Amino acid sequence: MKRFIGFIRKEFYHIFRDKRSLFILFGMPIAQILLFGFAITNEINNVDIAILDHSNDVETQKIINKIKSSPYFKIENQIHNEKDIEGEFKKGKIKAVLIFEPNFSKNLVTKKVSTLQTVTDATEPNVASTIANYTTALIQNYQLQKKQSNNQIKVQVQSRMFYNPELKSVFNFVPGVMTIILMLVSAMMTSISITREKELGTMEILLVSPIKPFQVIIGKVFPYIFLSIINAIIILFLGFFVFGMPINGSLFLLLFESILFIISALSLGILISTISDSQQTAMMLSLMGLMLPVILLSGFIFPIKSMPIPMQLISNIIPAKWFIIIIKAIMLKGVSIQYIWKETLILIGMTVFFITLSIKKYKIRLE
Repeated sequence: MKRFIGFIRKEFYHIFRDKRSLFILFGMPIAQILLFGFAITNEINNVDIAILDHSNDVETQKIINKIKSSPYFKIENQIHNEKDIEGEFKKGKIKAVLIFEPNFSKNLVTKKVSTLQTVTDATEPNVASTIANYTTALIQNYQLQKKQSNNQIKVQVQSRMFYNPELKSVFNFVPGVMTIILMLVSAMMTSISITREKELGTMEILLVSPIKPFQVIIGKVFPYIFLSIINAIIILFLGFFVFGMPINGSLFLLLFESILFIISALSLGILISTISDSQQTAMMLSLMGLMLPVILLSGFIFPIKSMPIPMQLISNIIPAKWFIIIIKAIMLKGVSIQYIWKETLILIGMTVFFITLSIKKYKIRLE
């Protein structure tokens, strides 16, 4: 019995000495509950909207003030022409525009009816529907307050959806799934490349070869670029011909951005490979360390704006977030590089950072 107790004590010592085991036991559950608790929500908050007020009278100002006091919306700016709406949507910040008809207050007095139009960016169908519902609820509350003051009026809320008028979920599904597949598959393929050399004992060949560390890193990434490009083309082909996903923008730009994202994901996989001691560790990091953040913090399923500020800040280091913005803008909005150059530069910066850090870590391993 003493031997058995001693054996159990030894196992406890092994676990507590192994920092990775402790991280898996305690760190991963804490990280997962925080991610799921804060990221998973069907509500929307602080959605950036614009106002187009053709009337600019007392009643429209009352409704605008009511919207300002709501936690659901944040009035980003006021526009003066309906022609500017699509340009605002292409910039990617504004999600909806509320349009007050001319003579809004006058129509309420004389006809007892006025019209408010909600124009929504429907590239995210669930968000667009929620915005329309929240707007309707705010107007109903406004009408109820008027009714309590013996003023029987009616504000008709009309909804119009840009880019996805039928609110097809596949328009959100295809770009999101493409991002997840390219991110996870590319990262997993390269995450085991250097660790495989270590486990097979062929690392010594690389150590004594005249190949420099940056050549090894680029050489590991290069073959997988073509395989991942084939994956991307297959996904785009199926999305277009099977699911009817439109490609309104430049196909060349779409392929360029896809290749850039693939290289970014492959570089991240190489970085994981350089800091891992075994293929098993590398696979665990690429799967568990990337899958949840990519799904929850990329904006694919849950709106990032509705998350707490710390989660929003963390989402900025997820390459998938920027690629989803890019691919939706190209495929659905048909934008050119002038609208997505910031996101493109961020992906380029991340790629350079991952490759540079991989080379640095590889040098340390060689020493």
